[in-house]
Amino acid sequence: MPLSDHEQKILAELEESLSKQDPHFVKSVRVTNIYAHSLRQIRWSAAAFLLGLVILIVFFSQVILLGVVGVAIMFAAAVIIERNVRRIGKASLRDLARVRSGESAADGVAQRTAGLKDWFGRQRRRGQ
Repeated sequence: MPLSDHEQKILAELEESLSKQDPHFVKSVRVTNIYAHSLRQIRWSAAAFLLGLVILIVFFSQVILLGVVGVAIMFAAAVIIERNVRRIGKASLRDLARVRSGESAADGVAQRTAGLKDWFGRQRRRGQ
């Protein structure tokens, strides 16, 4: 449901006042998207996974409890990585299936994949 003209005007005024009050925040919100956020979390989780692996390797033979802590860190990091990879995948599918005004979702996907189908067809004919 689109916003009315009055609502759009109010929203524009709020955005303008926010950009005057805190330009750093506005810049960070405009630059950050789901891909950047998820990739940042994946990087930090990969570092945590490696830290857990080092803790496991170094301390498991000496203090079993610390080895178990290393395994727990590795598990938590792997779960965070998996969730963020799924989030990126879902966002990509939503971007692919985004419906333009006046077309169905199937038409939108068909238009976006037509070039790929043509390319695969040319590759198959070239290989025969």
